[in-house]
Amino acid sequence: MTTETTGTADGATLFGPHSQFATFFDDPRWALAIIRATVLEAAHPQIGAALADNSTFVTHPWRRLRNTFLSMRRMFGADQAEREREAARLNRLHARMSGSDSRGRAYDAMDRATRAWVVATLFESAVTMCRLSGQPLDQDTMERMYAEYRAYLAALDGDAAELPEDLHDFWPYFDRVVENELENTEAARVILYRLFDHLPAPALLDGAPTLWAAGRAVVGPLLGAITVASLPEPYRRRAGLPEMPGAATLMQGAYLAAGLTRFLPEGWINAETIIETLSLSPDSDDPRARTVTALRARMKRASALLRLLTPLSGDADFEPAPSRGTDENRRPAEEFFRRVLDQTGDGHLDWPDLAAMARELSTRLDLDEPEETRLYDAFAAWWRELQAALDTDGDGRVSAEEYATAVPSLAGPALIRVAEVLFDATDKDGNGRIDADEYRTLFRTAFHRDLTTADGAYGKSAFVGDFLSFMAGRRTGTPYDPILADA
Repeated sequence: MTTETTGTADGATLFGPHSQFATFFDDPRWALAIIRATVLEAAHPQIGAALADNSTFVTHPWRRLRNTFLSMRRMFGADQAEREREAARLNRLHARMSGSDSRGRAYDAMDRATRAWVVATLFESAVTMCRLSGQPLDQDTMERMYAEYRAYLAALDGDAAELPEDLHDFWPYFDRVVENELENTEAARVILYRLFDHLPAPALLDGAPTLWAAGRAVVGPLLGAITVASLPEPYRRRAGLPEMPGAATLMQGAYLAAGLTRFLPEGWINAETIIETLSLSPDSDDPRARTVTALRARMKRASALLRLLTPLSGDADFEPAPSRGTDENRRPAEEFFRRVLDQTGDGHLDWPDLAAMARELSTRLDLDEPEETRLYDAFAAWWRELQAALDTDGDGRVSAEEYATAVPSLAGPALIRVAEVLFDATDKDGNGRIDADEYRTLFRTAFHRDLTTADGAYGKSAFVGDFLSFMAGRRTGTPYDPILADA
């Protein structure tokens, strides 16, 4: 093996707990830097088009954040087998993303130069966050970290040839891409403006819409201004991004304040724990859910007080009571379309929406390639079934109006097949029932839910029925809410 993929010339590993990546993983400055890196990624025409067509970052940003952090943790971990497994999963995911943008230009998520740019933005943003917070990296540390990110790319592509081998040559490469290739793409504009304006509440704050709306109204524009001010000046100029007066000072202050957390005792901030806590549902069997439930109760009281003091207009704070004569757990058709079917948030149901469901289920259940392919094929068959039944105007997608007008029973043969594939993937021993161990793996680890059955096992018919009640019956309170409906 080369030192590029296993370690540095002196034998120090590029992965694991002693890597530079591990040093920065729990650093609060990443909250700012990751937004900056994502904008620089989205500004690349190929990445921007892929995000616009396939990503769920607008409708499910917290889910996307969680998956990204967990993936990077695996890729930079000490376990080589886990890195190889995660790299294979990412490659399968990216291989399914290709098409053309609004100008007819082709994009391919497996393009090696494009993937190199994603890694470049992560490295450069890490360097920038240290510089802006008054703690610039020394040359040796910077070179070691650059070697780690090149090793990360090599784990994906087999080599890191698309990134300059020497750090000295990286900076001209980065400047060239910024000045010659980046654009003011729709995806970049969505991240800078629309995402912050419409950011859904995490599960922890879902019961306090007024409090969340008030905080978002203040913090959202500030994060947008900070991010714009931190972007490379050549890109800001070419993209015509307006810089708010005083934004540079605000940006510097934000990074400096985040950098002060280095004085906190070690272990006080854990990014993975924070993200998991934000996304935990109150009825999860995770021990941390009790704390989340208590916090949610306090948030609701604070939200009610804020609503009395400063009432906000709009529908965001209004939670209508269930209609009389209907099951209170039954989800209205419009809400089901918005929160479950329209995964990409573009107002239509299309193949990328169902592909996003397959992707999320495959990720949560950690499926291997054969099982993952079967699941994608089952979702593809379901999409063809839906398209044939609901696409009345023949435009190749299903609008919210078409869906609401038809109000179909979506539990056709293809959807039943999706449920059967999920069951088979969970039934590891193939005995036709999910036993106690499989049960815990599925509902506790993947779904953060604890469903009870009479005999402690789960048969295929019960599993299929529960899945169909969510996907076709539009009922809330199923184990699929946290992965397909929650943000």
